[in-house]
Amino acid sequence: MSFGDVPSVPVGEVPDLDESVILLDIREDDEWELGHAPGALHIRMVDVPARLDDIDIDAEVYVICRSGGRSVTVVEYLNGIGFEAVMVSGGMVAWQKSGLPLTAGPGVTAKIY
Repeated sequence: MSFGDVPSVPVGEVPDLDESVILLDIREDDEWELGHAPGALHIRMVDVPARLDDIDIDAEVYVICRSGGRSVTVVEYLNGIGFEAVMVSGGMVAWQKSGLPLTAGPGVTAKIY
């Protein structure tokens, strides 16, 4: 799969999250519940257009899914309407493989794959 001109970074280059940096997790609810990055904003891919007000247009938006395929579409969409969005290469699978922190609901051991 070619990502063309979509800006992307490896998981290790996602900056610390704060009011100016958002990690937007676009996976489905069941994927999110299995494990996600602490501090990430969860908006399912299909809900992004309806929930644009939940995403700060002045922030750097790093978009993540399971392995990277869905993120391309969302990054292209967001950048096309004025956001500064970047795809996180390899998605949450790469996140877990890199040993980056994961969290899940109470009593659930966070696991992506």
